[in-house]
Amino acid sequence: MKKDLLNIYDLELKDFEKIWRGAAKLKKSLKEGKTHASLKGKTLGMIFDKSSTRTRISFEVGMYQLGGIALFLTSRDTQIGRGEPISDSARMMSRYLNGIMIRTFSQKSVEEFASFATIPVINGLTDLSHPCQILSDLFTIKEKRGSYDKLKIAYIGDGNNVANSWIEAAARLPIRLSLACPEGYDPDQKIMAKGKKESKEGISLYRDPFEAAKNADVLYTDVWVSMGQESEDKKRKKIFKNYQINKQLLKAASRNVMVMHCLPAHRGEEISAEVIDGPHSVVIDQAENRLHVQKAILEILL
Repeated sequence: MKKDLLNIYDLELKDFEKIWRGAAKLKKSLKEGKTHASLKGKTLGMIFDKSSTRTRISFEVGMYQLGGIALFLTSRDTQIGRGEPISDSARMMSRYLNGIMIRTFSQKSVEEFASFATIPVINGLTDLSHPCQILSDLFTIKEKRGSYDKLKIAYIGDGNNVANSWIEAAARLPIRLSLACPEGYDPDQKIMAKGKKESKEGISLYRDPFEAAKNADVLYTDVWVSMGQESEDKKRKKIFKNYQINKQLLKAASRNVMVMHCLPAHRGEEISAEVIDGPHSVVIDQAENRLHVQKAILEILL
């Protein structure tokens, strides 16, 4: 029976541990120069409706390192962009490919695609959810600290897809999550309600970033203006101006706090240059781990 990864809730506790073990093993093998062609002869279709750096490179290189092939597809280059029904595309592609990764705007489109596909579908990012990013972040925390159990994660900024996936992770795993978002820019209401109900360690939403950051083990942020929101640039910069991770905010967190950002970053906006380039930052490590974690996901699903 095929399995998809559309959001964090698609995973059970045993799945998280399986991904961590696989990612650690694959990362070690790569560093040692060992080949690991477990997906030889397999092909991944990658559908992109949004521009990408990390997602495209990590999935494409990941498939290559596992012995498979990745095909880069856009709506402009396929019949999807000319109105072919998702149901037809999903069923047809299932006859050619072994798996599909989609990076697009609508979560419903990814879910519809998965409902008709007979091969695994991976959410590479939607406006609602970014599961591969959060799984890579959790692996990075585990790698740096040995465990994420009982740690406090403080997310500062826009209640976007990354924030939503952090809420889902906090509902599934023993982490404490606090978020600080300006009024009107909260995470998805349904995701927040479900997360607060199911979280064992607690999920809290603040307006004051210093309250959210208090004694945090991890400070996390994302851009204030995501793809598709460019027309709101000036408005958002004004509203979010006090939601920056900087040296002052670091003082509210724990002494050895880790600073994370899913990238791309805008220094001087959501995070100061001295912090993202400083000793507390692990942003390049978490970016690298997209490769290893997604290879583990591909190996498991394909």
